[in-house]
Amino acid sequence: MASPDTEKAGSPGHGLGGMDHSHQYTENNGMNTIIDENGHEQPPHHGMSIGKYVKTRFTTLKPAMRPAPNPIRLLRMITGRQWAFFGVAFFAWTWDAFDFFTVSLTVEELAKDFGKTNTDITWGITLVLMLRSIGAISFGIAADRYGRKWPFVVNNLLFIVLELGTAFSQTYSQFLACRALFGIAMGGLYGNAAATALEDLPPAARGLMSGLLQQGYAFGYLLATAFARGLVNTTSHGWRPLFWFGACPPVLIIALRLLLPETEIYEQHASVRRTARANGHNKGGVSATFLREGKVAIKKHWLILIYLVLLMAGFNFMSHGSQDLYPTMLRSQYSFSANAVTVTQVVANLGAMSGGIIVGFASQIFGRRISIIVMCIIGGALLYPYTFISSKRLIAAAFFEQFAVQGAWGVIPIHLMELSPGAFRTFVVGTSYQLGNLVSSASSTIESTIGERFPLENGGGNVGYEYGKVICIFMGCVYVYTILLTFVGPEYLGRSFDVSEDEDVREVAGEEVVRGAVIASHMHGHGHGGDAEGSGSGSEGGEGVGGKAQGKEVEVA
Repeated sequence: MASPDTEKAGSPGHGLGGMDHSHQYTENNGMNTIIDENGHEQPPHHGMSIGKYVKTRFTTLKPAMRPAPNPIRLLRMITGRQWAFFGVAFFAWTWDAFDFFTVSLTVEELAKDFGKTNTDITWGITLVLMLRSIGAISFGIAADRYGRKWPFVVNNLLFIVLELGTAFSQTYSQFLACRALFGIAMGGLYGNAAATALEDLPPAARGLMSGLLQQGYAFGYLLATAFARGLVNTTSHGWRPLFWFGACPPVLIIALRLLLPETEIYEQHASVRRTARANGHNKGGVSATFLREGKVAIKKHWLILIYLVLLMAGFNFMSHGSQDLYPTMLRSQYSFSANAVTVTQVVANLGAMSGGIIVGFASQIFGRRISIIVMCIIGGALLYPYTFISSKRLIAAAFFEQFAVQGAWGVIPIHLMELSPGAFRTFVVGTSYQLGNLVSSASSTIESTIGERFPLENGGGNVGYEYGKVICIFMGCVYVYTILLTFVGPEYLGRSFDVSEDEDVREVAGEEVVRGAVIASHMHGHGHGGDAEGSGSGSEGGEGVGGKAQGKEVEVA
């Protein structure tokens, strides 16, 4: 149901591009989207003045309170092909995380083998964080220009080569070189994995599957922890078997991806570029159309691109700030044994996985922004028990704190995709995520430096630092920042990813070219109208590719 302020927003006095009262809002997944004079879907904030936009930050936070869909029914809406896309993306993202954590779980063994300190080895982690943005930019552009498939395959080939390279490293310099290159490869995967997994899904299922996809990272950590216990120092090869093993699963991931075609949404964009070239619309061919799309995206969406980087900085500070120094706090401040630390971390990650899936699903009912804000408030309320309880009861607080942190994160993959320009979705999602990660890479250093101002003393002198207080203060600031950024930001819940609804593409290629490309894509089997349960990526219950928004999603009871 449209809120009172949006029901009147179509009048000329509300800054919506001169629209009159005849232009109506259409309910789409519980949000209000503008249908312009050509029948095309526009974002809820389309054409608003700054003053009007600020006012709607309050009114649009009101939960839509749609009836909760049956999750089993949502999963049944997903076709076999869409499940295959999601599965290959999920396991690639999971193994990406596994390969990243192999170093952090073997720091002491690596330091001993290379004759270095633990701090020296952590540079292998820092280099990965610093160089991930390069991978996001290069692989993101490649995936948007040439397709999701081959950049994805190259990414996983690099994982194989670099994990083996790390495993066979004989010197510290070789180790650092392999981890630096791994950072580029790791950075290139996230945007492509999100696009591969989510862009073809039925809109009603995106929130649930977004939460599930994001928790591949926590799942990768759990797998790395388990295999590290079984493979590290259990043979004469020390830490190396963990990295040898890490190079194996990407072979299966590559094989599965090679069996799958391009995603349907990418095929629509490729069809537009081919049709534009065939019609002589753009001199220079497909690449010229792609470059023009880039210019239009930067010109029209530069502010949202900056916003997404700032938002992801907050989110990455939230995850790193709550996790990186936490094991150190448990050991040095509360004297947890190694096994107790491991159990606490595993329980926390189980909470993270639960939160991501549940809150991702809930965001489809209540909205993306309100779901994030509520999780930040809950996470803030749990900071005291998370950082100041010294007994084993702290484990329960760890579960629910990470439930809140990763619950908010579960909304992120689909939220970023819905806010990104269609022609550059992989680039924007991956780059904003990794630039935010780069900004937050100093989280543990900041917390450690502040912690030195709060020494703990007993009769024998200093025994450590009060990291609990530092984490609590730091995370309180991060939660406030993230709440404010989420509050002022836009939301485009239920956005159609179909090229026929992409205003940027229409501006570059023209309405006639887009229409012809949609028909050509549909004739070649890339349409979205074939599912009996309305699983197209346009509006729910749509008419296939190019079908006008039907306004109200199919009821999923």
